[in-house]
Amino acid sequence: MERWCCVVAASLLLLGLVAGEPVKYQDCGSESGKLLVVDVSPCPSLPCKLIKEKTYDVNVTFVSLTDSVSSKAEVRGILAGVPIPFNLPNDDGCQSGIRCPIRKNQKCNYINTLLIKSMYPSIKLEVEWMLKDDKGKKIFCWIIPVEISS
Repeated sequence: MERWCCVVAASLLLLGLVAGEPVKYQDCGSESGKLLVVDVSPCPSLPCKLIKEKTYDVNVTFVSLTDSVSSKAEVRGILAGVPIPFNLPNDDGCQSGIRCPIRKNQKCNYINTLLIKSMYPSIKLEVEWMLKDDKGKKIFCWIIPVEISS
């Protein structure tokens, strides 16, 4: 029994180390949803230090303020006010942790990953991440500062 308790305690400690801390984000015009938590892992502090050829987990908790049969994610880097699109391998929110159709007042967890490609320049910029409903309105939109490096 004592050994079992140690295994459970060690597992919980490890889970705590793996789970990310919510990041402080700027809402960039959420229209048809309310952001609750934005978690980018690993990102212990801002700006998030993104290392080339590494993958980062994104977990967003939100409440939908509308019904929507679909959702689509868009990610952009903002450099000197100019948006530069990042390609997501899967931009379908309904295949990223959200059960569709989305219902009004439904609490959802959007889960995705972002690979920082080696071809990206080493630079400081902001990342804008949004999820749009089937009418093209932003269910959520958030921005965080990042620094890409080798």
